[in-house]
Amino acid sequence: MILFGEQTPMPTPTMTVDPDSVTPGFAGFAIIVLIVVAVILLVWDMNRRIRRVRYREEIREELDAEEAAQQEASDDEGDARA
Repeated sequence: MILFGEQTPMPTPTMTVDPDSVTPGFAGFAIIVLIVVAVILLVWDMNRRIRRVRYREEIREELDAEEAAQQEASDDEGDARA
């Protein structure tokens, strides 16, 4: 018979696994470092490629503008001769 004043003791949990055996350790740290380095290198390469594409587009626009100006100048000379 359980009386109101009595409480059953709560069992305390015990560690069944060694905490050192479930940590990632040096191997986990090394893998994370390699992943971070790879991501940094990929972002750096991506930025370089995007910058190169942007420069090519700017140069292409400048060449098109120069070509249009030369074409317009040659058309003006042709009109002046006629």
